[in-house]
Order: sequence, then structure tokens, then C-alpha cells
Amino acid sequence: QLVRKGRVVPKKKLATPGLKSGAGRKRKVAAPQRIRVSAGVTAGNLIRKVEPVYPPLAKTARIQGQVILHAVISKSGSIENLQVMSGHPMLVQSALDAVRQWKYKPYILNGEPVEVDTTVTVNYNLSGG
Repeated sequence: QLVRKGRVVPKKKLATPGLKSGAGRKRKVAAPQRIRVSAGVTAGNLIRKVEPVYPPLAKTARIQGQVILHAVISKSGSIENLQVMSGHPMLVQSALDAVRQWKYKPYILNGEPVEVDTTVTVNYNLSGG
């Protein structure tokens, strides 16, 4: 109820145009085109991982660390788009070349494959001497 100029006015029922009774019916909700998924979750769907080649010049210079990439995984599971977020310039190209070859199981949402927006971390460590 609303009060207007000292009088109580009953609320009107709001009708939504185009809706018929039975609005409680289940409707199929369309899956989004792309979803954001954490690196840990996508790692579980990785089916083909190509290890990067440690660049000889970086190895000689004793450069190590991480290259972090932003990736879009297609509906079929292949890498479609890679962008460098951070990493040593001498390691970046090697990481890009390796990750482009990675293959993932398609990510299924509501029974439909969807593109996945994620980050990939490639580690470069000099082991031993």
C-alpha cells in the first residue's frame, strides 16, 4: 500500500507484457561464449603439453624465472590467443612457441563447449651447477 496526500492507495499488480501464466516453466539458458577459469582448473584439462626449449643464450646468462601468459582456449581445446603478461624477454618467445602447441579437453558448460579465458605460467629453472 502507498500513502498519497493522506490517503491509502492500494498497490497495483505489475504485469509484464508478453508473459503468460505458467512463467515458472524451465527455460534453457544459453551458455556464455567465454568464461574465466583459473590456471589450476585448466591445468587439469591439459591433454598435450609441449615443454619449452630453454634458450641457450638465457641458459648461458643464467636467466631463470616465470613467463606468465594470457590465453584463450578455443571450444575445441586449442590455444587461440596468447598474450605476454610478464616474463624475461629472453624467455618469452620460447614460452609462446611451446604453449601454442598445448591442447586441452574442451571445457563443457551446460552441455555446450565454451571458450576459456585463463593464464598460463611457464617456469624456467636452471637445475644443478
